[in-house]
Amino acid sequence: MNTVNNNDENMKVLKEIHKGAKMGMDAISYVSDKVGDSHFRDELSSQYNQYDDILNRVNDSYTNYGEVPKDNNYKDKFMSWMGVQMNTMNDQSNSKLSELLIQGTVMGIIEGRKILNNNPNIDENIKKTLKDFVKLQENSVEKLKIYL
Repeated sequence: MNTVNNNDENMKVLKEIHKGAKMGMDAISYVSDKVGDSHFRDELSSQYNQYDDILNRVNDSYTNYGEVPKDNNYKDKFMSWMGVQMNTMNDQSNSKLSELLIQGTVMGIIEGRKILNNNPNIDENIKKTLKDFVKLQENSVEKLKIYL
């Protein structure tokens, strides 16, 4: 594969990881103020920081391609926020909040696995970041199951 196409592929993957990490962080921030349980809140804070670490790795990788990551668009953010508000209007239990986060995280796992499977020629550092991101999400689901 030539360098231009490989760079395009690397950028595409970086953008998807960036988008996924930001969505995870946004989702956690949308539900955190609804969490009354200190252990659950601590777990969400830990997960938020792990997403932030991935995001920082992605942002560092962007410097190799001369681009600056763009934030997720406001429409997507608003729709996500609105979804959380609607789904927790009558139920703000740990179980409900955990369920919402698990559902979003599973979608991220699926997308990450698809990206891994369909982009075999991406840079090894980007591939490692993507694998770590998917693993983070898989671990997050396991930890969130406790609160169902």
